[in-house]
Amino acid sequence: MNALTLVQPRLRPYLHEVGYERWSRAYSEGFQYNIMMTNISECINTILLKERELPVTALAEEMRSLVQRWHYERRTEAKKCKTQLTPSTETLLSEQYQLSMRIFLWLDPDSDIMYTVLDGDKNGIVDLQARTCTHSMIAIRHSKIDVYNFCSEYYNSSTWKATYARVVYPLPHQGDWVVPNEVCDIKVLLPDI
Repeated sequence: MNALTLVQPRLRPYLHEVGYERWSRAYSEGFQYNIMMTNISECINTILLKERELPVTALAEEMRSLVQRWHYERRTEAKKCKTQLTPSTETLLSEQYQLSMRIFLWLDPDSDIMYTVLDGDKNGIVDLQARTCTHSMIAIRHSKIDVYNFCSEYYNSSTWKATYARVVYPLPHQGDWVVPNEVCDIKVLLPDI
């Protein structure tokens, strides 16, 4: 905030007035699944705020439980999917298809894979083979090529389902753990404070 004040002094009161949660990821009250976190530990620390005070074995069990719950929820959601792509990708594809209906296309007479797309200020050349333009949907639609051939396998519902096909097992009772002797012999001391 101090760096911002040096660059633009009038910005500080405005940002303070609108509230940190409106412009800072650290104070955001919404879900952040679509935002790449800079540090996964920040994310886990936020979720396990109360659990951080537990003994390490209880904390590990809480973390395992959290991962198991997330895994189960995503697996259940993936199993419901009946489309070729994940639901969010199908929605995006449908929106792009609808947008492509309003764009003018000029076909290069010397090529059946090169197109010129006229979209106001976002004109572009589409090369379907090199996949060079965001306007590819209109060219794909015009060529009557299956649009799914242009989607990465990472967006297939089968990939999504396979990601969550495995089971996350709970930790066994601490009395049932098999701990090697060299691990048992390690002395863990409290840090000097």
